[in-house]
Order: sequence, then structure tokens, then C-alpha cells
Amino acid sequence: MKIAIIGAGNLGLAIAKGIINSKITETLYITKRNIKTLQELETIDNVFLTSDNRKAVKNSDIVIFAIQPAHMQEILLDCKDLFKEGQTLISVVAGFNIHKIEDIIGDHLSIIQAIPNTAISVNQSMTCICSNKKGKEKINLAQNIFNQLGYSIEVPEEQMQAATVICSSGIAFWMRLIRAQTQGAIELGLEPKEAVDMITHTCIGAARLLISGNNHPEQEIDKVTTPGGCTIAGLNEMEHQGLSSSIIKGLLASYNKISKIAKN
Repeated sequence: MKIAIIGAGNLGLAIAKGIINSKITETLYITKRNIKTLQELETIDNVFLTSDNRKAVKNSDIVIFAIQPAHMQEILLDCKDLFKEGQTLISVVAGFNIHKIEDIIGDHLSIIQAIPNTAISVNQSMTCICSNKKGKEKINLAQNIFNQLGYSIEVPEEQMQAATVICSSGIAFWMRLIRAQTQGAIELGLEPKEAVDMITHTCIGAARLLISGNNHPEQEIDKVTTPGGCTIAGLNEMEHQGLSSSIIKGLLASYNKISKIAKN
């Protein structure tokens, strides 16, 4: 595959690193206004750095847009005459849905919206994907790319904003929860580095239990909460302080915000 990434900010760069690490592409064009900030990628074979979006589009079969929503329309219009039959356009631009893209370039091309997260740089992204009618035939292609970079799932387009909150913003939410546990662990007397190691690996273990066993979280919680024990005491205190409620409210606040952005 010949892939172009338009925009090498935090997410675009994470996608680029994931693609490079997985070795799934014949050539990779990466664009950014100031390519000097991408020096770490200069010596990698078959990776081409440029500030010319049109050059990248012209030389690629798959074009991944990873830019700010405010710049999307301008870049689509600038490259509109270069888009060709058989080319696949993948947008990871939050709040800029497929219908907005079709309004600018038409519905004759395969257009896919993908919402990955920054764990894509270590091949552990949870990526949600949807497409226009033409893009249905390229869904497997998009999933093949993102499955090399973690795990992907196709969802209806009307659920993509919720998926953005859970999967993309979700990285930040989980980081904050891990940080809070780290602060608590330090107060309990553990060294910071040891605390992070313990917490992150425990987090991975909890996720693996759910993935491998296909159980509800409460089923796994029941295995740990012995009557009168320390685990249930801690859980109950967290709930008294509003743990579940604050998480749900945070997710809803994030969803309401992205809904407003999408309407603009």
C-alpha cells in the first residue's frame, strides 16, 4: 500500500509511527508545514517528508487526514482535483463527519472516518470506523490497517461521536485514573516508579480478564470482594465520593462538547 498522512501533529505522528513499526506500507508520505520537527523520521526507508499536501495525495492510494477540523475544508478543496477513482480517503478528524467531506468533494469516492487514539504509536489503539456508501467496499482495507495498529471495530456513523469520547478522549480519562491511583500509592508509602509499574500492569490484567473471559466487570469484582474485606471497603468509599457518577458526568460533558463542535 502507498499511504499518505496529511498532518503530523500528535495523532498524525502517532499513526505514522504505528504504520512504520508495523511495516504495512510500500511508501509513506507525511506532510507538515514545518517538516524540521520530523527529523527523527528522515532516515527511515520509503518515508517521505513534505509540506506539499498535493504531492502526497498524488503519490498515494490511501490518504489519511489527521489535521485540525478548521483546516479540513481548505485542504480538501486544494486537493479535490487530484482525488481519483480507487483512492481511499480516511479521516481521523474529530467532529468533521463524512457528510461534510462529501459536501466538499462528492460521494463518488470511498470515504472512511476512523477514530483511533494515541496508543496507535505502540500498536495498541482502539479504533472505531464507519464509511459512506462507496466506502463500504474498503472497510476491510481500513480495518486491516488499523488492526495492525491495535484493534478496530465498525460502528454506525451516528455513534462515532460517542466512540470518540470513549476511545480517543478515553486515553486521557484512563491516564487520569492511573495518576490518581499513583498519588494514592505514594501516600501509602510506595515509590513512584514502583507504584506506576504496579498500577499499569494491574490495569492491563483487569482488561485481559474481561477480554479473555467475556465477563461483566461486576463478575470479576465479585471474585475480589470478600465479605468484610479491604477491597469492598475501598470500593464503597470511592462510590460514596462519587466515582461512578463523576465518570459518567465527565463522559456526558465530553460528548456534549463534541456534539457542539460537530454542528459548527
